[in-house]
Amino acid sequence: MAEYLGGAPLLGEPLPIELANTTYAVRGRPQDGLETCEHLETWLLEKHLDADGITTGDLTAARELRTTIRAISTAIVNGGKPSSDAVGALNGFVAATPRWRELHELRAVSRTNARPTVASLAEIAAAAVELFGGPMRDQLRACGGPGCVLFFVKDRPRREWCSDGCGNRARAARHYAKIRDVTD
Repeated sequence: MAEYLGGAPLLGEPLPIELANTTYAVRGRPQDGLETCEHLETWLLEKHLDADGITTGDLTAARELRTTIRAISTAIVNGGKPSSDAVGALNGFVAATPRWRELHELRAVSRTNARPTVASLAEIAAAAVELFGGPMRDQLRACGGPGCVLFFVKDRPRREWCSDGCGNRARAARHYAKIRDVTD
């Protein structure tokens, strides 16, 4: 599990889930991987997105998008329907940055008039629309590891946790619970 300077785990999940997972827990304590503009810049660059001229407004917007993605993810993994407010907020992020395709040196490229960070957040939101509205939605899971608050896309039939570390902690917790039950 690679980590950027903000400290949030980077698990190789789809882009919107990686953003959602910038809220994480260490030893059961909530952590925010986007505390500063520098954390956001480093995270965006780590994910190969534009991060030029980040403002505190961009940081606030990134946190709002993260909250929206977490709310929709939570509803989906719990078998419910996301709130219309969360869906509206997500769609608002996507609509905020019009994009178009152009041919440049015989390659198709995306263009926008938006500032780089705004365009990056819109790209994450668009990826979230594809995730939540597509077939991967059914594979979205909340990690069952002790104290873990991360999401992941189940990409293997036997995958139950966001990472091997969470799986090891879950197995150890089960083992110690059995030992306690036997000795009581």
